[in-house]
Amino acid sequence: MSKLNLENKHSKFGKIISEGFQWLLNISLLSIGLLLSYALFSEAYSLIEILLIPNEKFQIVEKIVIFFLYFEFLALIVQYFKYNYHFPLRYFLYIGITAMVRLIIVDHSSAINTLLFAIAILVMIIALYVVHSERLRKS
Repeated sequence: MSKLNLENKHSKFGKIISEGFQWLLNISLLSIGLLLSYALFSEAYSLIEILLIPNEKFQIVEKIVIFFLYFEFLALIVQYFKYNYHFPLRYFLYIGITAMVRLIIVDHSSAINTLLFAIAILVMIIALYVVHSERLRKS
């Protein structure tokens, strides 16, 4: 067998394997998207229930932030398919910022921890600025 023929077989095999894994990844993400959609609607329903109960303002804010976390993960999956099987970095930063805000809302008993969480949010906002900056896009 010639070297060129052997390389061609390896190339075809690699392409088949990568396409198979791409399909597996896509099906997995669609399944996760369906589960997240269910969780999103379930969270919306529980949010409506809490709105009907007086004096539950603290839980309302927490439920809203959880709702946005589900929403952002769904948006991330949508962007994955929209941007040709690529996860944009900025969506991970959005999710991280929202998660840290939720953590501050839920656990604000320690001033040092709250300060550290706020610093983490600031770092993610700076990273978001760097990702959106024109200098990065030109290189």
